[in-house]
Amino acid sequence: MSGRRPVELAVEAVRYSVEGHTLLHGVDLAARPGETVGVVGPNGSGKTTLLRCVYGALRPTAGRVLLDGADAAGLGAKDRARRVAVVPQDAAGTFGLTVREVVAMGRSPHKRFWEQDGPDDVRRVAEALETVGAGDFADRPYDGLSGGERQRALVARALVQDPGLLALDEPTNHLDIRYQLEVLGLVRALPATALLVLHDLNLAASYCDRLYVLSGGRVAASGTPAQVLTEELLAEVYGVRTRVTTHPATAAPNIVYLPPGGHRAEGGGPGRAG
Repeated sequence: MSGRRPVELAVEAVRYSVEGHTLLHGVDLAARPGETVGVVGPNGSGKTTLLRCVYGALRPTAGRVLLDGADAAGLGAKDRARRVAVVPQDAAGTFGLTVREVVAMGRSPHKRFWEQDGPDDVRRVAEALETVGAGDFADRPYDGLSGGERQRALVARALVQDPGLLALDEPTNHLDIRYQLEVLGLVRALPATALLVLHDLNLAASYCDRLYVLSGGRVAASGTPAQVLTEELLAEVYGVRTRVTTHPATAAPNIVYLPPGGHRAEGGGPGRAG
C-alpha cells in the first residue's frame, strides 16, 4: 500500500469538558513521524475522548492538536481526512452498502465530488481487502458482518485513505488472536504515524514504540513500554497485582496478572486490564 508522508502529531495541553464534567485535564502527547504510539489506561480514563479530539470528532475545550505544526482546528474536513484516517471501535449503519463499497469510501478525500472510482481506486480497494483478509466477504452487506469482519473492513477503509496519521480505537476489538497480530503488524509496517488506544497491555508492549498511560483524564506516565509498564505503576493506575518480566522472544515487557490476596496464579498469561 502506498501512503503519504507520515504526520508529526503534537497534542498540547488538551482539555475537554462536557456538561460541567472534565474528561481531559491538560493532556500533552507527541508522536514523531512514523512512530507507533499507544494510549492505555483503565476504563473511563479518557483514552477514546483523547483520540476523538485528535481526529476531530470532538473539539478541545482548551489546548490544541497540531498536525505537522498546523492547528487541526483550522483544517477543513476534506483536508483533515487526507491526513488522518480513523478506525473506530465500530461504525454506524451503512444503509445496505457492501464491504467493498464501505472500503471504497476511504478514497473519497482524494476525489472530486461525485467523481467515480478509477482503475487505481478499484485496484487499491482490492489490495486492501486482501491485505486484511476480507477478500472472501467483500461483496457481502457490511451490516451483516460479525464484529471481527467489520473491524477488518474498517482497517481496510483506513488503508486506502493513504493517511499520514492513523488513529485507531481498539483496532483488535472483536478479532481473534491471529487477526490481532496481523492487524497490529500491518499498522507497524505502514508508512504512517499511528496512535492506538489499546486495552491489552501485552499487545501494547509488543507493538508500540512508546506509551501514554491515562488515569482520570491525566497522563500518569509516558515513555517506552519498559519504562512505563512497571509493577508499581500498574498497581497504582489499574489497582492490580502483576509480575512484569522481559519476554524472551520479543524483549518486550511481559505482564502476568496475579489474583488478589497474595496467591500467585498458576501459569499466568497475557490477560486484559481495564
